[in-house]
Amino acid sequence: MKKTLILGAATLVGLASAASAQATLEAVKARGQLVCGTNTGLAGFAAPDAQGNWQGFDVDVCKAIAAAIFGDASKVEYIPTTSADRFEQLASGKIDVLVRNSTWTYSRDTDLKLNFVGVNYYDGQGFMVRKDMNIASAKELDGATICIQTGTTTELNLADYFRINGMTYTPVPVATNAEGEQQFLAGACDVYTTDVSGLAASRAIYPNPDEFMILPEVVSKEPLGPVVRHGDDNWGDLVRWTFNALVSAEELGITSANVEELSKGTQNPEINRLLGTEGTLGAMIGLEPLWAKQAIAAVGNYGEIFARHIGEGTPIGLARGLNAQWTQGGLMYSPPFR
Repeated sequence: MKKTLILGAATLVGLASAASAQATLEAVKARGQLVCGTNTGLAGFAAPDAQGNWQGFDVDVCKAIAAAIFGDASKVEYIPTTSADRFEQLASGKIDVLVRNSTWTYSRDTDLKLNFVGVNYYDGQGFMVRKDMNIASAKELDGATICIQTGTTTELNLADYFRINGMTYTPVPVATNAEGEQQFLAGACDVYTTDVSGLAASRAIYPNPDEFMILPEVVSKEPLGPVVRHGDDNWGDLVRWTFNALVSAEELGITSANVEELSKGTQNPEINRLLGTEGTLGAMIGLEPLWAKQAIAAVGNYGEIFARHIGEGTPIGLARGLNAQWTQGGLMYSPPFR
């Protein structure tokens, strides 16, 4: 009898978890739009244009999710979040997903009860200085004043790096990237530190970018990616595999320009499964068969998104580096669609 009762309790827990797992997708569909937490403004990654339309590398992940669900990438409400309030906004349910240059760490994944569903940018922390300081290395920064965003992994990384190298510094706390840029330009600090991608984005919009340099040291691992709440496994699967679809599309040669033609059927069964002409992958995550096709058609594959917003042909000027496809010496690849 005791064993039967235990099994019954486990079954009830399982049923409750299954119901919870469907909650976000059902709420998004009922609302008619995705609510995506993003940056308050970071050039190339997430920022409103002159018409107030959000654009950027991270924004396109939000658009892809909306396109996968609704077939319409415009069905997104963007909620700007700071480094201090972003996880609270997600945990409280004010946003459905956080796509905001957030680092996947042990404590965030466990103690904050969040799920990082992938890495859309492999990054690391760096330092930016004025060229006229005549500094060539971060190991020359002893005694510097350093602008740093509060509530970020960069605070601890900075403390660790200076302690390891026997140096001291004076922190100048800032709440947002915009404030950090302003304080650094105003001379309130000698150094600005954040992820290297963020430094490149900030420098690109300075009126005199050639007067600044990013030092060569990268002092941390910063795997950045989309985040969802614990206990919402179906929603996590949907966000994870929508992003994976963009990565796989690049590897398979699927682009926004040819996705329509390829969706008519090919000799490659993985392309067919991904684009919904074979199998039932969409149904497994509560979506229509053409979910991945819709996402790719809306924003392009991962490589297209990278090149459009932050690549070497943009003012941000980032090389693919670790974010190249695994076939090109990078870390970027998706598990198989099968």
